[in-house]
Amino acid sequence: MQQALRSGASVAVVWVTSGDGFEVDAMVVERSLRPRARGLESLARMRMAEARKAMAVLGVQPQKQYFLGYPDRGIAHLLLDHDAMPYRSRYTGASAVPYSDALSPGAPYTGQSLMKDFLTVLDREQPTLVLAAAAADTHPDHRGSGDLARRALESRGQIERLRYWIVHGGERWPHPLGLHPQLVQTLPPRGAGMIWSVFNVTAGDLAVKESAILQYRSQVRVMARKLQGYVRRTELFSDGHAARDLRSARQ
Repeated sequence: MQQALRSGASVAVVWVTSGDGFEVDAMVVERSLRPRARGLESLARMRMAEARKAMAVLGVQPQKQYFLGYPDRGIAHLLLDHDAMPYRSRYTGASAVPYSDALSPGAPYTGQSLMKDFLTVLDREQPTLVLAAAAADTHPDHRGSGDLARRALESRGQIERLRYWIVHGGERWPHPLGLHPQLVQTLPPRGAGMIWSVFNVTAGDLAVKESAILQYRSQVRVMARKLQGYVRRTELFSDGHAARDLRSARQ
């Protein structure tokens, strides 16, 4: 994002969920073993505020920040089982977007509404490159958001614009955990069958990236070493092709 902005490109960021199902995070913030639904929604608002601070560090303009507000740990349900019938969050009890500063406050928790909002962002931004989580990511919402991006771009004949990354790539990954900015990023075990492109990060951009990560204070409190593990001098992206498929094509 930093290099794109310096080159004069427009950068926008979409948050599909706001973390209102991250009970471990809520336990730490609320100091309670049983976080309340209201407390989980408060956590989501806190994380949205943290995201805005991170984007300010990176230089992404406020009007380029989109919070959709759909249910944490519920995206796969919307895409697979609740296309038209609203889904009810098992964490907050909400069945519609509860956040007034979301793109579509009050939109029902359905796959149709989610796709409509995502397509609205695409219409506004007209991106030439879309980065999303890979299907190999272990977090269900990451997989779901990547599937959402894939479906949207396929429907417009623009799938070649999509690139994937992995956040949760397997136990104790990134390896080693912790802050090691001098190291290159290791391949995520979950993405072993994918072809990856290496993106080099400058020392200056690494310092800004670390500062942006630290703005997510609520998450740093529970997973600091993992988050620090993403501060490496290379980053990895894939077009989704599997290595074995490419070898077959060459034969």
